[in-house]
Amino acid sequence: MPELHIDVPTAEGVMECFAAHPEGEGPFPAVIFYMDVPGIREELRDMCRRIASEGYFALLPDLYYRDGKVRFDLSKGEEELQRMFAQGQKLSVEGIMSDTKGMLDYLDNNPMVSAPYGCVGHCMSGQYVVAAAGTFPDHFAAIASLYGVRIVTDQDDSPHKLADKIKGELYLGFAEEDPFVEDFVIPDLGAALNAAGVTYDIEVHDGTVHGFCFPQRPSFQEEAAESVWRTLFDLYDRRLKN
Repeated sequence: MPELHIDVPTAEGVMECFAAHPEGEGPFPAVIFYMDVPGIREELRDMCRRIASEGYFALLPDLYYRDGKVRFDLSKGEEELQRMFAQGQKLSVEGIMSDTKGMLDYLDNNPMVSAPYGCVGHCMSGQYVVAAAGTFPDHFAAIASLYGVRIVTDQDDSPHKLADKIKGELYLGFAEEDPFVEDFVIPDLGAALNAAGVTYDIEVHDGTVHGFCFPQRPSFQEEAAESVWRTLFDLYDRRLKN
């Protein structure tokens, strides 16, 4: 499987991205994989490879690029964990939407890629994929968030406030137990999407906790994770390959 390291120009610099795609010249429908707060690691590259193996051009951006090549070793304990959370808090919806514009410019001008596009974001990036769906509605036809955080807030830039702009189909998967997702998120998000007439599915996976999709996490739940993969590929096949 071909793999690429791509430098994507953005309004604030150059963002390093990993990409994988099937053999051949394409064009292949593209899926942007927005990283979770631990950032770029082989686990995420492997997930992109799985997406590519199903016929997609998978693009994984390093959203921490403004601070160089930021990596974490969570085996180091609490201090490293706090460094990770502090790094994630430096990101903003506005900044990631600016980065998304750079990625879309790259994809739009890539002859190996066909539009419209899909995206997926776990944890920290749940907010970003929903915001991307509303900010770039003509680009994103299939959007997936897994145990996404800060999708519904009282801030002006809360992603759920863009519901009336969204044209694509959303899948929003949540864990049964998740201290990072407040009780009001699912009902308030559903109400906003219903009011806007968005096509979506919200699913709570029984017996799971935050992080259940990642094989290298203690929270990994294989049955639920495989269910998510089936749902994602059904969504992408329906909305991106037709």
